[in-house]
Parts: sequence; structure tokens; C-alpha cells
Amino acid sequence: MRKARTSTRRPGVTRGTGLAALLGAAGLLLTAVPAQAATPPVAAPPADVLPGAGTATPSLVDGIREAADAKASPADAARGHLDAKESRYRIADARRDLAPVATVERGKEETVRLQQKHHGIPVFGGQYVVRMEHQGGKRVVTGTSGKYFTGLKTGTTATVSNETAVRRAVAATAARLGGKTLSKADAIRAKGATSARAAALTGSVAGLVVIPRGEGVLAHQVTVRGTNPTTGEPVLQQVFIDARAGYPVLQFSSIKTLAEQRNGASGTAPKAAARGAGSATADAIPGSEGTGVKLDGTKVGLNLVFDGNAAKYLMSDTERMAAGSKNTLTTWDARQLDVNDVLGVWPGGIKEFADPSKDVGKEATDAGAVDAHWAAGRVYDYYRDAHGRDSLDGRGMTVNSLVGVTSFGFPYVNAFWDGQKMVYGGGDEEYKPLSADLDVVGHEMTHGVVENTANLVYAGQSGALNEAVADYFGNAIDLAASGASMDDPDSGLIGEDLCRTAAPRACALRDLNDGAQTSKNFLGVTYSTDNGGVHLNSTIFSGALWDLRQDVGGELADRIVYKALAEYLTPLDGFTDGRNAILAAAKDLGVNAKQLNAVKRSFNAHGIVAGWEDALGVDSDQLLGKINTTGTGAQAGGGQWVVSQSNDDGSEPYSVYTGRTDGKGAAKPVSPNDGRYHVYPATDGKTVVWAAYGTTSLDILSRPVAGGPIKKLYTSFSDISGLRVENGVVVFETSGIFGDRHVSYLRPGDTRPTLVDGGGFDILTALPAIRNGKLSYAKLYPTPDDYKLGVEILDLKTGKATLAQQLGEPQVLGQTGVNATHAFWLVDENLNDEGQMGIRRSALDGTGTVDISSERKPKALVSFDLTVSDTAVTVNSQLPDLALRNETLPKIWQLTTDGSQQERLSCNRGEQISPAAVSGRQVVWIDGTTGWTDLVSRDRPAGQCG
Repeated sequence: MRKARTSTRRPGVTRGTGLAALLGAAGLLLTAVPAQAATPPVAAPPADVLPGAGTATPSLVDGIREAADAKASPADAARGHLDAKESRYRIADARRDLAPVATVERGKEETVRLQQKHHGIPVFGGQYVVRMEHQGGKRVVTGTSGKYFTGLKTGTTATVSNETAVRRAVAATAARLGGKTLSKADAIRAKGATSARAAALTGSVAGLVVIPRGEGVLAHQVTVRGTNPTTGEPVLQQVFIDARAGYPVLQFSSIKTLAEQRNGASGTAPKAAARGAGSATADAIPGSEGTGVKLDGTKVGLNLVFDGNAAKYLMSDTERMAAGSKNTLTTWDARQLDVNDVLGVWPGGIKEFADPSKDVGKEATDAGAVDAHWAAGRVYDYYRDAHGRDSLDGRGMTVNSLVGVTSFGFPYVNAFWDGQKMVYGGGDEEYKPLSADLDVVGHEMTHGVVENTANLVYAGQSGALNEAVADYFGNAIDLAASGASMDDPDSGLIGEDLCRTAAPRACALRDLNDGAQTSKNFLGVTYSTDNGGVHLNSTIFSGALWDLRQDVGGELADRIVYKALAEYLTPLDGFTDGRNAILAAAKDLGVNAKQLNAVKRSFNAHGIVAGWEDALGVDSDQLLGKINTTGTGAQAGGGQWVVSQSNDDGSEPYSVYTGRTDGKGAAKPVSPNDGRYHVYPATDGKTVVWAAYGTTSLDILSRPVAGGPIKKLYTSFSDISGLRVENGVVVFETSGIFGDRHVSYLRPGDTRPTLVDGGGFDILTALPAIRNGKLSYAKLYPTPDDYKLGVEILDLKTGKATLAQQLGEPQVLGQTGVNATHAFWLVDENLNDEGQMGIRRSALDGTGTVDISSERKPKALVSFDLTVSDTAVTVNSQLPDLALRNETLPKIWQLTTDGSQQERLSCNRGEQISPAAVSGRQVVWIDGTTGWTDLVSRDRPAGQCG
């Protein structure tokens, strides 16, 4: 939904399927739940046990009533039960390895959440839930669910320092956000100033965690926050750095937005105080009843507070929680604030919306404040009345809504929950303020409920579940308020009331009734795209919940979904886990056989069944499956391909593999299995080169394809990228801590690399390619009046470097490529379009520059990677379309070298990245269609994929 330039993307984790999604590829009524009698078991029924994935502990145990310690605390009783049933749960010492997270008591029901620890270190996503009933001096366990990982054996001593972890996390985030470009905006770095990128991003170590892959990966969890150096948008990234090798093994944004941020905006605010500067004083009169007019023209009642000092009515509701926590629901005026000003901090000087009259005026209406304040109250009432929940955390927390934020003075068309508050953009000429639809407010506030219950990790399938639940309850609350029937064709829309002039369906962000299915609509994408598909894939699951609501009625469906969220789901659950949780919650509520069949039918209709991932197919040839790596890329040359791969569960540090591009023979490892991460491989068919990440530095290594000793060519203390090799000459790009970027090359026998630009701060070079002894790269260089961008071609034999002729004034340059006759590169001269880039070509002496694909032509592509053969130019591109859908994900497009033909190379769904030309029209790339990152190939175009 956000109107901004589309970012470039880098390879990353792809598996969007629950636990495998997050770890194997890094790689969301009107009556209370009825009471049930608590009778002690006479003869306990057999347990309904669902096995766990990759663990001996069951993912769900249901249908039991087993006695537990009635005198102990709920947490101790829960752990005592797990210890007493060790043969079932395979948890050797629950009191030692499971720490209490939260206990929710609701009547006689008790739900205990326990965090797994491995030798005292938290296991990421390792959470187990025990459900009990306690009444009349007796306690029984009624079920358990969650993720407890029984195979963890990793040590707990880090050899990578906190400082190194932060540096590499910030660098990894900057690389992911910056993408494969060199722009005039980088000139500040060339002037020797502190890097805009480095200054914009900071990191802090949250502590050690164990990522539950295989025997476990010990990692520093680093929170990177700040501003996107390319777009200026807010950033809050969770980056996990292997604590023994220093490589970023997992990263994702932790901000929960209404719509996908096309430029990766993300972030969170801290636990905000209930009041900021300008808050009501002791002279305030609480509980003043007021009115306001929403943006749709409806007059509504508002709870306000009269501030005697200011003689104004403040938008602060002190009534709803007056009998409990005495916290407030407050709506704050953020119209003078940028989204970056409110992310991660409680902005100083911010004040409540206020009006001299208790019948608040047009200014508050136009800003969206009336809508936000009224809607926050409605959502609070829904959770209190329907589910007995006191505010978002269940304990009466303050509900703060910041309304009207902008983005660098321009409209901000999005909304998000940042961990403690809702933030709503002010809208634009097409969209009203984002608080103007009750389902949007319900969606954002439900993110707060999710965070304080199942805490579904906001990435991959668990993130799609998070979005699905937020959409479901937002929609349910909106339908209840409007009285609309679910038979209305528009009743499943989210955000349909945000349009100023367009019809609801043209404006809506999503439709829960869109019929999305796993086998037809699931999109495998990297975590740098929509956090692994959290919005792209959400309607598959929310659609099943929507069908359930239509089949069994709103009141019962809402109770089932809420119970599953609050008592069954855990952080790493995916679609199939979600189905199982909903079914178990329905049984727990005593639904009849017809209703239970409706639950099953809803999920079956959307393809959410065990093993659904295996039905996802491709139209390309697989060279290597389930590579389980992130950010490492693929290359090809001389009839060989190279790529990094981990083991089946993704627990091992990455190793480099090579194989034949014709698919014959078996892939073979090239790098040692020495605990380091071996990444960024390249080959010319004779030699393989790659980088090996260690605790403080990285080595550039090489080995013949035919086998033989591994050679260390160079040790770098800076990050590198863009490795290429030809006839023993190794080319790469280094990036320093101040944002300096330089292309270097190593000839056979060299002990130190030669920098093509001298290595100073006044010139930057990047994005190299090599062919027939000619080296091409993008260059940012000073002139007497300004900085200019150009592509330089270096003849390694003569040492002569020539700037290619330019046709206009480039603002951004993308990846370069070179073949036997020409140099090619991506170019952007117009920063006011939707990110389109042209493809430019010159002769190897720099003359005869032409556009083989102009960025200004109709249907020009948004390209961010390029690779060439003698007969074809292949680009990684997407359509210039702001709508988030399959067609706007990164795909592989191919052109003839004169640009006369342009076609899709593959019609695969999902995301395709990191193309590498083989010869002719054959290309290898990393493909996410199956939900895994697979290395695939194709040697013929697929047409237009209509």
C-alpha cells in the first residue's frame, strides 16, 4: 500500500512454512466461554498426541484429564506434569529447562506458557503451553502444545565478541536495505564523511539465543534500528549472528505493519509512558462525555478528559479501565512528526488531541483522531466483552494511538503496531488517515493481543499467521459494529473504508474471502521481501478462518480462534500447526460433530493439510534442492555452477558446492567443513573462489574444480561482495565501516589486491564483472562542480581504464556485466518514477553507448540484478506496480543483447533471485517457488506468463 520506490532485494531465507520457514532456510462474540465442571479423572482417556517436527516432544496433546499438583503454583504444577510424563514429552527436567513466561487464569482454567532454555540460554521460539483446570482443591491437566526441541546439543560459549556481532549485524542490515546499486546519494561517503548508512543504523546485543536448527546454533541476537539509508524509512531489524563464526544466519523486520513496506521500513517503540509532555494535570476532570464526527460523517460519543489549566477537552479515556489498572486509552497528535520520530522512542513534546469544546471540531475529524479514539474504545470493548480480556496485554495496559505521522514531510500511507503503541499515517489525496476504518484499528490492536499471547514470530508462516489473526479479528469487530452480513460480497475486505473517492474494493488492502489456497496461491519469498510473505500469504489462513466464521457463526468462531491464539499457538507455529490449534480449541469448547466438520472443511478448502508444501511445483530444472542458506547468491561459468548449501535442517555452517550446469553428475563440496561460513562463491569452470567468515576476519579461498588443495588468497577485515573469477584473476568489492566501497582484483601470485580506484574516500567503485580480461564496474567520482556516476571498463592486460560514454545524467547505477563485445549495466536517471531502471550497453572501448531497454519505455522493468552471455542479457526484475502480488515479485526476465526481444525466462510462482548466465540463454538462479531456496536452471524463455 505504501507509495514509495521499490527497493532492490538480496537473496535470503525463503522457506515460508512454519518452523522450517524460519529456521530451515535462514532459510487472529458476544458471550464468555461457558464454564465446565472440573471433575477429577477416574480413568483417564487415552491422549490424542500429535508428533512434533524434528523433535521427540509432541506438538499437541489433547483429550486428557490427568491429575496435577493442586497445591503448587500453576507454573510448578505444569512443569511437574511434564516431568511426571517424561515418556510422553521427552523433557528430561522441565523445572530446569522450562522457565515460566506467563500464566493466565480464567475462572477455573489455567494456561501456563513456558520458555525453553538450553543450559540457561533461551531457545528462539521454544515455547511450551500447559492447559489445566483448577477448582475445589483439585487440578487436572487438559492438554499441552508447542515447540520443545529435544535434539539440542550445542555449546553455549561464544567466540565472536559482542562488538563484532553488532558490526556484522549492522553491515548485513545495510547490505540488505541498500541492495545492488551505487547512487549519487552515496557522494557523502566519497567526501570522507561518516557514512550515512553507518550513521543511520545502530545495533545493540539483546543476548545469546539458541536457534533450534539440528543440534542448535548459538547466536548473538542483535537489534538494529535507525533509518533505511536508501529510502529514509524507519528500521527495526532482528539479526542473529552465529556466535562462533560471526555470520548473519537469520534476520527479519520486527515491525508489524498493516501493509507490506515495499522499501523495508520497520521499527518499534519502547514501552511508552501513559502520559507524555502536555498531559492532563491534577486539575483534569475525568470521564467527560463528548462527541465527534468520524470521517464518514457519523457522529459518535467519545470519552474525554477536561484539562482545567488548558481549558480543553483531551482525547483520553479514563473510564474504561477506571475500576482496574486506571490506565487510559489516549489519542495523540503526531501530525508534525515523521514516522522516524516515533519509532523506538516516545516522542518528546507530543500532546493529546484537544479541543475547547467537548463536541470536538473538524480539525480532529480531518486528522483521523475521532476515528482512532472511537475505534480504540470499540476494540477494547470487544476483547473485554467477548473474551474477558482487559486491554491488549490482558492486564489493563495503556492504549496509545499516534495519529497523523508523515514520512519526510510526505504522506505516510500505512499503520503499524510497534510493541507498545499504534501509529497511523495521515493518508494522502487518495487515502484517508489510516485510522478511518475500524478494521484497521482492530487489526493493529490485535497485533498487540497476539504479541501478549502466542507471540507469533513476524516472519515466514508464523508471521502470516500473525497477520491472518489480526485481519480476522479486525474484520470481525468491524462487521459487528456495522451490522453487515457476511453474505455481502465486500464483507471480507480490510481497509475498504479508507478510500476518499474510489470504490471500496478498489481501495481495500486484502479480501479475506479471496479463496486463496496453498497449492495455487502460496508465494515463496525471501525474508527481505515482505518478511517472508507475512502479507502475501496471510489470506490463505485468514480465508480459512473467514469460512469457519461463515459456517458456524461469528460468536462461536471468534471464541474458537481466540482460544486457539491464547491457549494453543506458540511463536514458531505455521499453517498446519494453526489448523491443529483451531481444531483442538473447537473440541475444547465442546462443538458438535457438524461444527467440527465445518472447521475441517474450512481448512481443507484452502489447502491447509499435512504435507501441503510438497504439492508446490516449478517449470524449471532443479540443480540442487533445499540449499538452506541466506544472502549467499549463486554463480556459474565454464559449464559449472556454484552455490552455498547447509545441511537438511540448516544447522551446519554453509559449505560451497559445485556441479555441472547440464545437470549431469552429482554436486560435490568444494570448501572445508571447518565451522566457518563459506559464502559468495564464483567459478569460471576451472576454479572456484569464495569467502570464509571467521570470528574476526574473512578469507578469500580458492580451489580447482577438479579437486586439489585449498589456497588462501587474501585475508580481509572488511566485508566483501561481488566475487568473480576468470583465468585465475579474482575480482571482488570491499565495503568499509564508513561506507567506502572499492573494487579490487588479485592476479595469480598476488599477496595483496590491486584497487581499481586507488582506495581513497573521494571515489567509490562497485558491482564488478569480468570477461576476457575486461573488468567492468560502476564508479562514483568527483568533478569540479559535482559528483558523477559512470561505468568504467578496465583492460587488465594493458592497465587502461576507460569511462563508457553516457547518454544522460545517471542518478543510480546497478549491476554491470560484460561479454565478448560489450559492457552492460543498469541505470536510473529518473528518481520520480516507480523504480524503473534502463539497461545500457557500450562497446568495450566505451563508445557507442545505447539503451537496449529504456527506463522510460512502456512496461519498463524495476531491475536490480544483471548477468550476460554472448547472446542474452538476463535481469532480476519486477513490474512497476505498487500492489503486492505474485506478478510484482522478483522474476527472471531475459532480453536479446540488442533489446529487440524481452521475455520471462520462467513462469514460476514466488520469488526468483540471483541469476547467473551460463551460455546462450541458459541461466541458473535461486528459486523460492516450493517454499525452499532451490538452485534451478532454464535454457529457454517461457513467454509472457499470462
